[in-house]
Amino acid sequence: MLTQSASAPALTAATLPDYLQERASSRMGLSLADRRIAVDENAITFPTDPDIQIGAVEAGGVPCEWQVPPGAEAGKCLLYFHGGGYVFGSATSHRHLTSKLAQLAGMRCLSVSYRLAPENPYPAAVEDALAAYRWLLDEGISAQDIAVAGDSAGGGLAVALMLKAREEGLPLPAAALLFCPWTDMACNRPSYKSRATIDPSITQQGILESASAYMNGADITSPLASPVYADLSGLPPCLVQVGEREVLVDDARDLVAGMRRVGTTAELEVWDGMVHVWHAFHPILKEGLQAVQRGADFLSTHMKP
Repeated sequence: MLTQSASAPALTAATLPDYLQERASSRMGLSLADRRIAVDENAITFPTDPDIQIGAVEAGGVPCEWQVPPGAEAGKCLLYFHGGGYVFGSATSHRHLTSKLAQLAGMRCLSVSYRLAPENPYPAAVEDALAAYRWLLDEGISAQDIAVAGDSAGGGLAVALMLKAREEGLPLPAAALLFCPWTDMACNRPSYKSRATIDPSITQQGILESASAYMNGADITSPLASPVYADLSGLPPCLVQVGEREVLVDDARDLVAGMRRVGTTAELEVWDGMVHVWHAFHPILKEGLQAVQRGADFLSTHMKP
């Protein structure tokens, strides 16, 4: 059931953009360090269900967090990569989202706090993603019992992980779930212009700054940084959800088109009136909870019985 957080107002599709603009204004001028703190405070604004067990773990040397809902199937695992433009975010900032997804899907979640730019530019995040995935395999979890997921930068990173795992000859996960993935470091697809006045969360200038911090002079068309340019064949079934109002809508559309061209099963859902990673507001936005539930259903369908 959708319940209202004590720390945030209930939202509708009509009021969500103004709420996001107010949040953005409150963080304007913050240093990167302070912005990271502010983003992690999502865990206070949207508390996690107290019945979900939370535990820190080093997965292949990478700080991660186990999130285990009651009744979760022990053999199944969701490997999740948070968003934040590769410059902020953590397992803490996204705990309310990842734990809800795990709860609805009936499986454990390993949420990865990969290294952030500019201190650790590309390919540090990809290296950490691969290390966490290898760790799960080394722990005896079958690839067919693992699903990967991520939002925004984490969505692009989830695809990069699969590409890197394929390159390394590792078995690929059973399914991939991508919320509003950022898949092109060039940040110049048509929706950056067509959605510029209606996206309350992302500006082209802001995302270019994040891309510059992450890439640090490296090739922005590298497939592991911008998977929209990659050979996407042989990947597992994928569901991509994106908001109709967001500048990244073409990143999602073009990624799915690239998958379909080479025979990879890919579903695209463009949610009318929604903004970037509206899923994160599931405690106070019915469409957020609906989208998370849809993602959980997709994962449950594509995991090995």
